[in-house]
Amino acid sequence: MKEKIIIESKFMREALAEAELAFNEGEVPVGAVVEHGGEIIARAHNLVEAGKDPSAHAEMLALRRAAGSLGRKWLDDCRLYVTLEPCPMCMGAILNFRVGAVCFGAYDPEAGCAISRCELGSGLLNSSVPCVGGMLEEECAAILSRFFGKMRVKPTESGEEPKTV
Repeated sequence: MKEKIIIESKFMREALAEAELAFNEGEVPVGAVVEHGGEIIARAHNLVEAGKDPSAHAEMLALRRAAGSLGRKWLDDCRLYVTLEPCPMCMGAILNFRVGAVCFGAYDPEAGCAISRCELGSGLLNSSVPCVGGMLEEECAAILSRFFGKMRVKPTESGEEPKTV
């Protein structure tokens, strides 16, 4: 019999706090936390622009920090909470770190590889991880909408109404 996985919204709220930090820094507002034994052992938000590093996704940074915190490479007794469904790169890392479970907020129909586009965590790559989506989905989607809405509005030089691009 499989062990029951317990997920808690308080950890997603902490991931949302990380997403707010990313938003304030001009990064795509995605945040992640890694929980182990009921405690947050790592947290991160996107740093792609700051580091000029396309691999500096919140999930990747949080997983590296969690492994460092525990002093080991396997995170099978940890849960990752992330505000946006992981992309293919992040799902690959999640599988390689052997994360115990993933809980994400907003679905990503274009690039999400936990559930939306494909289910990389379902054993497709000789490994599996339980994935649960939609926790605090509205809040997680709202910060992304706010960010991309802000990015689309460009001021004009003549003082006319801003136009969307």
